[in-house]
Amino acid sequence: MYAVIQDRSRQHTVRTGDVILCDFDAPKNAGDKVTFDQVLMLSGEGVSKIGKPTVAGASVSGEVLGTERGDKLVVFRFKRRKNVRKKRGHRQTYTKVRIQEVRA
Repeated sequence: MYAVIQDRSRQHTVRTGDVILCDFDAPKNAGDKVTFDQVLMLSGEGVSKIGKPTVAGASVSGEVLGTERGDKLVVFRFKRRKNVRKKRGHRQTYTKVRIQEVRA
């Protein structure tokens, strides 16, 4: 059985045992339990349920494994002939979550 969940602005296809990177508002500690209530689709055993916009009564639970930093993005601001150059970098912090259960 697998599910498509929504985490803020990203969608993930998950199965039991998968490890995903999530972007939470507040930092989570390793060992915390998280529940994703926005399940967009469930599929398994030949039956699929598609939500309008979410599947009623479905949820996905997981356990936080820790935090991880994403790839570095370079933000470069430039104006020609004005000697304006500004180079900045950004690395997003993600929370690593192991999916434990998909409930229909």
